[in-house]
Amino acid sequence: MGTAAGGDGGHLLCAAAAEHKVNLTAQRPFAEVLRAGLAETFFPDDPFRGFGSLPPAERAWGGLKYFVPALEWAPRYTLGKFKYDLLAGVTIASLAIPQGISYAKLANLPPIIGLYSSFVPPLLYAVFGSSNNLAVGTVAAASLLLASIVEAEVPREDNPELYLQIFYTAAFFTGVIQTALGVFRLGLIVDFLSRSTITGFMGGTAAIIILQQLKGMLGMKHFTSKTDIISVVRSIFLYRDEWRWQSAVLGVCFLLFLLLSKQLRKKKPNLFWVSAIAPFMVVIIGGIFAFLVKGNEHGIPIVGDLKKGINPLSISQLTFTDKHVNTAVKAGFLSGILALAEGIAVGRSLALIKNEQIDGNKEMIAFGIMNIAGSCTSCYLTTGPFSKSAVNFHAGCRTPMSNVVMSVCIMLVLLFLAPLFKYTPLVALSSIIVVAMIGLIKVKEFLHLYRVDKFDFCICMVAFVGVVFFTMVIGLGASIGLSVIRALLHVARPTTCKLGSMAGGEIFCDVRHYPHARNIPNVLVLQLGSPIYFVNAGYFRERILRWVEDEESASKADGQDLQYVILDLGGVSSIDNTGIGMLGEVHKSLDRKGITVALTNPRLEVTEKLVLSGFIRDKVGKEWVFLTVKDAITACRYGLQRSRGKQEDSEV
Repeated sequence: MGTAAGGDGGHLLCAAAAEHKVNLTAQRPFAEVLRAGLAETFFPDDPFRGFGSLPPAERAWGGLKYFVPALEWAPRYTLGKFKYDLLAGVTIASLAIPQGISYAKLANLPPIIGLYSSFVPPLLYAVFGSSNNLAVGTVAAASLLLASIVEAEVPREDNPELYLQIFYTAAFFTGVIQTALGVFRLGLIVDFLSRSTITGFMGGTAAIIILQQLKGMLGMKHFTSKTDIISVVRSIFLYRDEWRWQSAVLGVCFLLFLLLSKQLRKKKPNLFWVSAIAPFMVVIIGGIFAFLVKGNEHGIPIVGDLKKGINPLSISQLTFTDKHVNTAVKAGFLSGILALAEGIAVGRSLALIKNEQIDGNKEMIAFGIMNIAGSCTSCYLTTGPFSKSAVNFHAGCRTPMSNVVMSVCIMLVLLFLAPLFKYTPLVALSSIIVVAMIGLIKVKEFLHLYRVDKFDFCICMVAFVGVVFFTMVIGLGASIGLSVIRALLHVARPTTCKLGSMAGGEIFCDVRHYPHARNIPNVLVLQLGSPIYFVNAGYFRERILRWVEDEESASKADGQDLQYVILDLGGVSSIDNTGIGMLGEVHKSLDRKGITVALTNPRLEVTEKLVLSGFIRDKVGKEWVFLTVKDAITACRYGLQRSRGKQEDSEV
């Protein structure tokens, strides 16, 4: 029962379901297809919709407002909003000071660099950023990642000036890469960092950072530059003669204070500001205590001198020599992608609570601009850290103006108060980092992944174990690689399923999911659930033919013959030439067995290619292409009745 036989049944079907036909005449010019494909790939949100009907001046102004979001909210800014932003800005500034100093020390940078990085970048984000909730600053994971990459090439002890220059250069390349990704709408690259990868990577990084803070907690002066747990633990015991009980006791006191403040926030959310200013209080109290007891002389190391004044220009310190530029590019790319993923994820999660929208590509441009400017003004990589952004959100921020308020507060500190922080005990900074990192080890999320998706759990654990036992780059790379392999497996081995009828033949469902769904006598309905490409065409062919063989065996056992195979193409979003050839091979194999092939619900992109290739005209036949599975089964049943009628007539 090939194409010819299909013609007889098909004419009768057209009479029964003339109002339900697949449009096989729709064909688009190549330019339109290309334009639609590029628009869907790079502009899925269609940010410039509606611009075409505007006058040129309004279109230009609308485009400018798109790239400079401050032009959108600033004209509507009111004193009422400023009151909230002022409170939020002062609150996050109190957090930015201890975090800035702490994370700079984590990166083995002068502590003042951490304060510089909380002054210039937030000003630029307020102009170019699209999130009302994000608070800009340095982050622990990126700080440690940068330090691990740069330290491997240029040890800080050997050349601290060059070490700092590579950090500035890495921030410059981070900014260039982030801006390029935003301008060219390549945010999809960040999507390769799955949630499982980020969860495992951040958890592993947090574990390593916590162990590294034992250096500060114990008042040690020497420590390993490596980040794996074995090297860190070995270093702790190798220099055990440097342990100072004074630092340890003070550190435990600070830890208890910070942990109690966090518990207070959980029990009484309205007192969130207590936990927000707790790190700043630790710095103040610790500094006063170290000053009074001369801590530096009694086993409590301090930060040391901090220069007064705002950020000096560092553009002349950017280094592009062949010897070190590769290190800067590597550090800038890896830390930049990680910072993008964290910043955009934080911004989206907070925006979702307020039912707001942020544009990921705008955020990339904003992050890129502030990192380029930061690299020229003595800053290293900045993004939107979760802890600071969460405080900004709970403090009631209304617009990015809270970042401006924070920046002004940091400027005042740099101009007048910076030298006062010289007495800050290193153990205070270590305590702040430890408490901040504890929240990044999300054990509940690990367990959730294990329950829901074992493969996602493996991806998460690869990142965690890779970071903890090897290096941050190995952990991140291995997890991303496993995620990509999983994605490729989904493409190369897509889902196909057999459909059965329910509700009297009105609904067709996967028979494995719904075991009570009934088979259709003499008919096999298969649903193909992914694009058909050269990668999976062979698998589709083997899988379809295997379904047919199994159905033939089952039909013969019931005393019937398989006469029709219906391919539901509703889930096939696209097809290439290899895929079309595969369908031709399947049709040829089934035609030899006397089985008719019918297609249902092909999408526009698929229909165009099947028509242009001649597959529908020369092989299947237009009369065997249907809009729904129900229509196809109606045709098959009519064909079966007609065939049986002919057999009865011939017997008579």
